[in-house]
This record gives sequence, C-alpha cells and structure tokens, in this order.
Amino acid sequence: MSKSSVRLSRCHSIWRWRQRMKWWLSPVVCAPIVSLWYREKRQELTTEGGLDVVSHSQHLKEVIARLQQNGIVVSLFIDPDLKQIDQAFQVGTDTIEIHTGLYCDAPTRGAQLAELAKIEQAIHEAKHVGMGVNAGHGLNYRNIQDVVALGVIEEFNIGHSIISRAVLVGLDPAVREMKSLVAG
Repeated sequence: MSKSSVRLSRCHSIWRWRQRMKWWLSPVVCAPIVSLWYREKRQELTTEGGLDVVSHSQHLKEVIARLQQNGIVVSLFIDPDLKQIDQAFQVGTDTIEIHTGLYCDAPTRGAQLAELAKIEQAIHEAKHVGMGVNAGHGLNYRNIQDVVALGVIEEFNIGHSIISRAVLVGLDPAVREMKSLVAG
C-alpha cells in the first residue's frame, strides 16, 4: 500500500505497552493529536497499574520526542508515585494520567483516603513542573467526587462507568448525571 493510498485523519490514539518493549497503535491508521500510553499485561482483563516510566525512560524519551516533533501531545498513564512523576517530566511528556485504581478498589475508607492523599501529592508535583494532569481507572458515580475535590484535574476517563449506567437509565441521563458530579 502506497503512502498516498492511506487517508490519514486527526484522532486520539491509544498506545499499548507490551511486555517485550513493543509499541502497538490501536486499531486505526491515523495522525493522532493526542497519544496516551499505558501498560498492559497479556493476562490482564483491564489495566491494573501505570506504565513504569523509570525502567523504560530512555526508550520513552526517544519516542516521545519523535511524536512531539510531529505535533502529537503525549500523555503517560502512571501510578501516583513521585518517582514516576519526576521521570515522566524528565522524558518530556506533556501530560500524565494518574492511575486511580487503588483508590477506587480500596477496601476501607481509611485506605481510600490514603490513596487519595497519594493522588493529591502526585497532582501537585505534576502541576509544579508544568505537566497537564488527567485521572482515570475505576472512577464511577460513587467515588468521583473526592477526586474532583482535589481540583486541577483537566480530564477524567470514566467512560466504562457512564456506559454501564446508560444501560439502566439511557445515555443522555447517564452523561448529565456524571457531568453534574464532575462540575461539583
């Protein structure tokens, strides 16, 4: 297939981290405007943790630079760990998405508050060095408000919860309800 026969479109893309240091572009061929990178193990049904930026910093730095040279905004899905935040800054990412799964799955309110404190610290560190901050994984109608209250998060990735709710109440009411919770 020649280059001219491939129609490129501007779109969001998801890059999946595979165990053998390969990067895969999800299913469409496009010229993305935003690229989100996250870790995924073959046996996982859903992402269970953030990308290990510390261990893969040299490779990430090279790839991020190439993407940014082509006008693509890069976001790394990482755990709320200060070492990961610092390394994300060092490799040049534009934005981070904080993995909120441990907060969402915490078995007690005390454990949930401890995870929330880590998320808050991660947000402040990322903002301090000038990175954008998004959050996601496991957020739903019952737990989003504590994370919203932390402020300065630019985007929440909560699609699964919205679509699940939409099965019961319809898409429009599900979206309106979540927008209301996110607006505070």
